[in-house]
Amino acid sequence: MMNKLIMILGSFALSSVVLACEPASDPSRITVAGGSLTEILYLLEMEENIVAVDTTSTYPDAARAFPSIGYVRNLSAEGLLSLSPTLILGENDMGPPETMVQLKNSGIEYFMIDEVHTSRGIIDKFICVARIIDREEKAQAMIRENLSLKIKLLEELVVETAGQRPKVMFVLSMRSGSPIVGGKGVSADGFINMFGGVNSVNFEGWKPVGPEAIISADPDMIIITKRGLKGFGTRRELKNHPYLRLTKAAKTDNILTMDGMEMLGFSPRTLSAAVFVAQEMVK
Repeated sequence: MMNKLIMILGSFALSSVVLACEPASDPSRITVAGGSLTEILYLLEMEENIVAVDTTSTYPDAARAFPSIGYVRNLSAEGLLSLSPTLILGENDMGPPETMVQLKNSGIEYFMIDEVHTSRGIIDKFICVARIIDREEKAQAMIRENLSLKIKLLEELVVETAGQRPKVMFVLSMRSGSPIVGGKGVSADGFINMFGGVNSVNFEGWKPVGPEAIISADPDMIIITKRGLKGFGTRRELKNHPYLRLTKAAKTDNILTMDGMEMLGFSPRTLSAAVFVAQEMVK
């Protein structure tokens, strides 16, 4: 069911997590653990209710000014509760589990928002957050007037490029000389599917890849985050990397560099990113 929230903390249920997208009791002071949720609060003009954010909350730039609670997967209960929030919103990878147990015992109302890496999943997340903070009417208007049009355009572009279906390699970063690449089941894979590409690798999760795996994958397109490109140096150095230079993507200069959260956050902004890539494929 689209309005369910998922909470995984071992074998027991946490009663203070509200397991549906229901209005919060008091959204006047919100701590946010997840960049996509911060973006949604801004879209719904609820930024004045934010008291703290996690380190993935980098958009819009104004969000960087809030006190930081740390990284979404490595939070402390003290940090989450330090600014006396009345509501905590978290993405579904919020953790670690021991922190969530402490949060449950605090009695503070909090929601962990499910994430599905599709256009429909983005809309579901948007509606869920809006319902929690009592902004559903505004969200539905934005969907009608903006987001649904982007989805329609994206679907049309995917149909237009259906005969191409390029093999795409998504590079997150560089680690010990090897590119970290997104495999099946992660946000990068969902993003690739959104704009009509095919993931060039068959493994699961994020993994460092060596020359043999890259040669075997031979992507037609490489997408890399702006932060990831810094690990290679320049675009030229990326193209000439010994692991990547023999790929079709490097030979044809079919390399896109984009903001990581825009592509992988699965906020409404991700729809725009997918449309952009699909339009590049049409050129």
